[in-house]
Amino acid sequence: MKLFKPYNIEEGKFLVELARNAIREHLRKGITIEAKSPYERLHKDRYGVFVTLETLTPSGTRALRGCIGFPFGHKSVAEDVVLAAIESATGDPRFPPLTLSELSDVVIEVSVLSPMELIKVEKPKDYLNEIIVGIHGLYVSWGVFSGLLLPQVPVDYGWDTMTFISEACIKAGLHPDAWLEPGIKIYRFQAQVFQEQKPEGPVVERDLLKEAISKGLVKREHVDKILKDR
Repeated sequence: MKLFKPYNIEEGKFLVELARNAIREHLRKGITIEAKSPYERLHKDRYGVFVTLETLTPSGTRALRGCIGFPFGHKSVAEDVVLAAIESATGDPRFPPLTLSELSDVVIEVSVLSPMELIKVEKPKDYLNEIIVGIHGLYVSWGVFSGLLLPQVPVDYGWDTMTFISEACIKAGLHPDAWLEPGIKIYRFQAQVFQEQKPEGPVVERDLLKEAISKGLVKREHVDKILKDR
């Protein structure tokens, strides 16, 4: 298995700065900025994109403030980052619209998604061997119901694989054990994640697998074997 890492840190830093600038200008002037980039492939690639906003509290913890994206990428990566950033700030139905004064307390994270891969198994229990916390995100689809969880979600919440699958079903509006039912479709994907360390601070690429291993969510030897065998 090859890890999905299409961009270098400079490109990732640009995407995060682009997201912040898009939010700032939209809140200030009500406009959608042009997605100008010095990196040509950011205007050509059609990967899915999500922008996540977290409020930095006085105690140093982070609280979700918005997360919107495009799982399949309908425009270029740069264009989708602009649109997803604005929607995360103003269109997430779970939160009131972000205000300009709040922006200075918000940490921005940009996730670039790999193409979706339908997981095919002989029996539902086999899903547990096909999903690696710290590598995979999940997209669940069943009829008119669907839901997506980014790969950083189980790492941040400390979920094991079974909990991750169950929570993805809940996100889709299904019962937690829906993944055991015939007819459900579960897709896996990876994401390259770039995040500010603090509001308007240095941008780093998150190593989700390293985080998952350090939290004891997966074992290094298990992951190494899978990466080698696939």
